[in-house]
Amino acid sequence: MTAEQAAAEELRQRIASQFGRSLHIRTLDTGSCAACEQEIRLLTAPHYDLHRLGFFFTPAPRHADLLLVTGPMIRAFDVAARKTFDAMPGPKIVVATGACALGGVYPADAFVHGSVGEILPVDVWVPGCPPSPLALLQGLLVAVDRLAEKAASLTFVADSLTGEVPG
Repeated sequence: MTAEQAAAEELRQRIASQFGRSLHIRTLDTGSCAACEQEIRLLTAPHYDLHRLGFFFTPAPRHADLLLVTGPMIRAFDVAARKTFDAMPGPKIVVATGACALGGVYPADAFVHGSVGEILPVDVWVPGCPPSPLALLQGLLVAVDRLAEKAASLTFVADSLTGEVPG
């Protein structure tokens, strides 16, 4: 087993132990040129094979653990972005991807917020125009650690009938 394979296996096991299943990603394009989406799509190709690490893309925000946002966050997208974020179950994490999402390409004006962070609480920032698949993968790895921290800080309420605390 190579070092890369060993690292991939360790990550897959960490995701499974922390979340009890795979980690599901919902992508949200808020007005990008699609270059970031092309790089994200490359993560599912055999060379990177994101699925072997336990990451999967989902079209439904209700099934997502992580929101991967691309684009400069145009103002017309405010309500849709907030609804997508609010529909996700907790704990949830937001990853802003690409120079547009970080606010480095389009300044704030009447049409653009400039940064995803103006509307959504961003946990991880992935720079680049577009970011490489390896930069995206590194951002996802950082996000896994941040999501584990959020999950560990949750408190559970005892069941009113049995008095047991779930988990």
